[in-house]
Amino acid sequence: MPDAIETANAELRARGYAERDLAVHAAPRGRALLKGNKLLSPLSDDPELVLRVVRDLVPTSAELGSGILRPSELRASL
Repeated sequence: MPDAIETANAELRARGYAERDLAVHAAPRGRALLKGNKLLSPLSDDPELVLRVVRDLVPTSAELGSGILRPSELRASL
């Protein structure tokens, strides 16, 4: 079974994001980091939670357009 980081990145690619615009990376202490040009500042948390954010809260690239995601708004929507 693919891990949460790989799954999240596959979801982001399917939503039309290039890695430079939005991607999930491994972070220290078993955490995951959502970062890219379409995010105001990186979001760091448990990989499963980051996957949930990607699946449930990140719009498609076309829906976001030239907008920027804010981690605080994503967290508030959880």
